[in-house]
Amino acid sequence: QVQPVQSGGGSVQAGGSLRLSCTAPGFTSNRCGMYWYRQAAGKQREWVSAINTDGITAYADSVKGRFTISRDKAKDTVYLQMNSLNREDTAMYSCKTVRSGLGTPFCDINSWGQGTQVTVSS
Repeated sequence: QVQPVQSGGGSVQAGGSLRLSCTAPGFTSNRCGMYWYRQAAGKQREWVSAINTDGITAYADSVKGRFTISRDKAKDTVYLQMNSLNREDTAMYSCKTVRSGLGTPFCDINSWGQGTQVTVSS
């Protein structure tokens, strides 16, 4: 598949919000799931959130209640709405398509988005 394309991100004050987008043509038709990851400078990449082909969502404890993952099947796009941001959320955020349910191998080819920086200041 074509590499997922991300948008959103940027700099925001603590307590603010940002919405990330990840568009992956074929995501819907191939029954892919989508994961969001983040990696802070000098830190290991960590899983943030996921949505599967049935629309079931999951979140890391660090973002639960503040972040919301959603999808628009018609647009082959997944969103990550990030509210109540704090400086610990500063990281490079990346989306990744994954096999989910009856997903095809398509979902695991060129599956990483290009990444986008989120910087939270106070």
